[in-house]
Amino acid sequence: MKFGRRLYNTLLEGSIAYAKWDLETSRNILRSKKRMWILALMVVPIILGSVAIAAPELPDILGGHKAYSPAYYTPVIFGVSILIGLCAGLITGCIGAGGGFIITPALMSAGVKGILAVGTDLFHIFAKAIMGTAIHKKLGNVSVGLAVAFLVGSGIGVTGGGVINRALYQANPLLSDTFISVIYVVLLGFLGTYALIDFLRLRKAGGDVGAHGAETASEASASGRKSLPERLQASKIPPLISFDEDLTPGGKKIPAVFVAICGSIVGFAAAIMGVGGGFLTFPMFVYILGVSSFTTVGTDILQIIFTAGYASIAQYAIYGFIFYTLAMGMLLGSLLGIQVGALTTKVVKGIYIRGFYATAIMAGFVNRLFALPGKLNEMKIINISSELSHILANIGNVLFFIAIGIFAVWVVGKFLGSMKLLREEA
Repeated sequence: MKFGRRLYNTLLEGSIAYAKWDLETSRNILRSKKRMWILALMVVPIILGSVAIAAPELPDILGGHKAYSPAYYTPVIFGVSILIGLCAGLITGCIGAGGGFIITPALMSAGVKGILAVGTDLFHIFAKAIMGTAIHKKLGNVSVGLAVAFLVGSGIGVTGGGVINRALYQANPLLSDTFISVIYVVLLGFLGTYALIDFLRLRKAGGDVGAHGAETASEASASGRKSLPERLQASKIPPLISFDEDLTPGGKKIPAVFVAICGSIVGFAAAIMGVGGGFLTFPMFVYILGVSSFTTVGTDILQIIFTAGYASIAQYAIYGFIFYTLAMGMLLGSLLGIQVGALTTKVVKGIYIRGFYATAIMAGFVNRLFALPGKLNEMKIINISSELSHILANIGNVLFFIAIGIFAVWVVGKFLGSMKLLREEA
């Protein structure tokens, strides 16, 4: 129980760090007229493409319903993608923790194949990162050696995750969907349970506190034990990487292999789940490798750009597993949602934000959990009636979209109702 809470707190802290990057990236896009024009030009083909909807059915190879690389879409699909991006942005901005966890389950609930949902989400993250990250301002104190070792590892992890996802899909598309659903059930079930316990504890205490990370080096030293970062940095496995020279006299050193291993884990998770991996990078760097938060932020920005870029293009795009229309819709929605959510936090008590975080995570968990019986039944692993599996999947979808919809309406309502107060503060 104690280990689970520590793990939850470190992942939560990583999600918060990722959300801060996401918010700053979105603001960089919205502040720049040049970037907004680029975004508008990227959306033009999608708008013009709607004309083709009135045309006769397209051949499969050109993007019909059964195309390997699906280009078929309708204004309804595009609208749903904007709403999904909007809700994810509201969660990220309002809760202050990454809302990307709900995007893949939401897309799968809307009928998108799991592997397409993962690839599309990665491309949406990469598009936002490459457009909005001001590298010259935000990289900070980055150790080149640290960044290179991490990216080598993340490249290996991304390749492995992409190969596994594609192999499962080619063996059986149902197997791919089931695998992705199981990963989300386990992760969201763990995070959601602890988030709900955290919310109930804070509500009973009548207050709000910040996230508590894992054991720090000072706490370990006080107990007479070496912390994990101290033990790893004491290892002399070559080659050694120097970092934090500006913060520690003489700097710190750590074997490159440990940094690469962390990178491979982040890359693997990103390729399998369709997330940027920032929620893992921060706790790994700070609590496992002992890197300062200052250096971690800069390296995290680098890894998101390269990890998401390599994963989305080399592992999914060239194999036809990205739905660009959905990616652009999510990008448009998230740019708006994250701003509204961030402003709303100024007029909402922290305890309510914790509650909605727990609700959003549990909604994604229930959604994928209720979808599993139908997929397992189709794969002949369990034997239940098709009617029952269909009912369960529909219940999961309805509960998911009701929970996320209520949250979105509540946040937007709070934002609109507090516009006068927000203007005065501005």
